[in-house]
Amino acid sequence: MPDTGRTDQELIEETELIEGTRKPDDVTDLLDGPPERRSKTAVKRGKSCLAVLVALGIILAGGLFAWQKFSVFAEETLSTPDYTDARGTKDVRFTVPSGASLTSIGIDLQKADVIKSTKAFKKAIEKYNGNPVVQAGTYKMRTQVPAASALNRLTHPAKYRIRKTVQVLEGLRLSDQVASLSKQTKISRKDFQAALKKPQNLGLPDWAHNRPEGFLFPDTYELTGDTSATSVLKQMTERFGTVSDGLDLQGRAQAMHRSPYDIVIVASIIEKEVRRPADRPKAARVIYNRLAHKMPLQMDSTVHYALNKSDRVTTTPADRANASPYNTYKHVGLPPGPISAPGKASLQAAANPASGSWMYFVTVNPDTGETKFATTLAQHDAYVAEFQAWCGKHPGRC
Repeated sequence: MPDTGRTDQELIEETELIEGTRKPDDVTDLLDGPPERRSKTAVKRGKSCLAVLVALGIILAGGLFAWQKFSVFAEETLSTPDYTDARGTKDVRFTVPSGASLTSIGIDLQKADVIKSTKAFKKAIEKYNGNPVVQAGTYKMRTQVPAASALNRLTHPAKYRIRKTVQVLEGLRLSDQVASLSKQTKISRKDFQAALKKPQNLGLPDWAHNRPEGFLFPDTYELTGDTSATSVLKQMTERFGTVSDGLDLQGRAQAMHRSPYDIVIVASIIEKEVRRPADRPKAARVIYNRLAHKMPLQMDSTVHYALNKSDRVTTTPADRANASPYNTYKHVGLPPGPISAPGKASLQAAANPASGSWMYFVTVNPDTGETKFATTLAQHDAYVAEFQAWCGKHPGRC
């Protein structure tokens, strides 16, 4: 073999490469070789793997998000006990005391088994659209309802609050007002009488001289769950204050050179003497005209008050001889206090009398309330004859 100048080992390796029996184990062999071309199948397989990985990532991310949401929901549900059925189980009355806070209401709701927890009620308040306002009173509720449902009922009093009212008519004397209030509220007369003995607690006007007669304004009042004799009477005196302020009673009294207390006394007489709205300002003028002329008022209503009787329209000679200071046949001027609780119309008439020179009036028909006014005694006597004729047709009424 000719000498090639190469070693035996080099010749062996060259022979192996030519014959294809050698497997390169040197990295340089791979680097020096021509680049291998990837097949189309391999490329597709790579893209599929990438899509799978992306999809798997999306699924994992969605699952993580859902798990987080579920965890929050589960945590709130488990940590905030609340009923779930808005239909509840049974009807119940729930009373909100006057001045109660939302916190105390929540505690009471839980005690009544309306809601499951105060924490649920607090969350319902936080989610409420605006600041929830709950009025005092008694509400129609259901036990074992979601806190949000309970709050909804409490913030819709027109629909769910049980309205218990009392109506006090115009023209009643104080003792009759108490009897009516006791009957309607189921509060004893004794409690009302005890409250009246502390007039300083009733919110009377300063110029009422701590005398409740005439200042318990006749109207319809709504009762709350914690109604008491004092709270009812305070409602009535407050209503009087509102009405009298609206009529500018004190201002009108000053303009007429009268005390506001005088105006209430006159209004209380008008309330008992006439019924038709148009007659009230005229009756007020008659009273003021007679006072101006130093004439006794001669009102049967004041005698009835003095004797505490109202079974007849008229009075007898014996009645009119009574020495009571409320007897305006015997005493000149106004009686010492109101003889009834006047309504707004009578207060307005007393503060705004009609213009006229009338000195007398007679209700000629007590059934219809028809009243006639006179400036002279002769005219008045003629109207009295009309009244007596009516009495003759209605025995036992006069």
